[in-house]
Amino acid sequence: MKNQKHIVWKLAVVMLICFTGCKKYYFDSGIHDPKFNGSSIKYLESKLDFFDSTLMVIDLAGMKNVIENEEVTFFAPPSGCITRAVLGLNRQLQFNGKDTVKELSQIKPQVWKNMLSNYIFKGKNLLKDYPQRDTVSYLAYPGQNYTSYGGRIMNIGVIYNDAGGVQYAGYRQLFLAYIPDLSNPMVSLRNIPIATSDIQTNNGVIHVLNRTKHTFGFFSNTFIDQAISAGIDPLTP
Repeated sequence: MKNQKHIVWKLAVVMLICFTGCKKYYFDSGIHDPKFNGSSIKYLESKLDFFDSTLMVIDLAGMKNVIENEEVTFFAPPSGCITRAVLGLNRQLQFNGKDTVKELSQIKPQVWKNMLSNYIFKGKNLLKDYPQRDTVSYLAYPGQNYTSYGGRIMNIGVIYNDAGGVQYAGYRQLFLAYIPDLSNPMVSLRNIPIATSDIQTNNGVIHVLNRTKHTFGFFSNTFIDQAISAGIDPLTP
């Protein structure tokens, strides 16, 4: 009986290792295989209820070919992040007595491209490829600065959480950070947590941003100012 229990326990451990190694938890929608047989665009299309507005923005920005065919790492903002940004824009337009945005196509393509490019990086990078960040000990663990597809310097790093009272022994979470002032790259960073990392597609890697803790453009005013400055197109009949 003792040997049988031992065998059952070992089998359970093996099954657990296989399950956690072969599958990945996806924020808001359960367990998924981390490897997707298709392009990054096809992956987003397979989660249409989560990325419908994201796909529209990619198309409006003229960057579908980049996401679909180039070898890139995409920190994908879910549709809710884009909705939040547009709602902020509409509040400002309404305050100024202007017509609000009813369709994403009313916002100039260059605005979408400028914003979206900050979420895309050339090459394939998984969580393990990024250095440690510690928001408390930032000088010791600053993550690393990377140049986005659009040419802006962004900071990316992995937070090592504590576990059982042991520092850095817990789960690891990837963060993308916008640097407002490049002359002071350690000041007032807008840190965005990644909900799901390491989705590997045929042409790249997708890290999905936390949809409840991010507004597209990183700062509401950044998106609002660019959209208003570029001019809002009238709604076509």
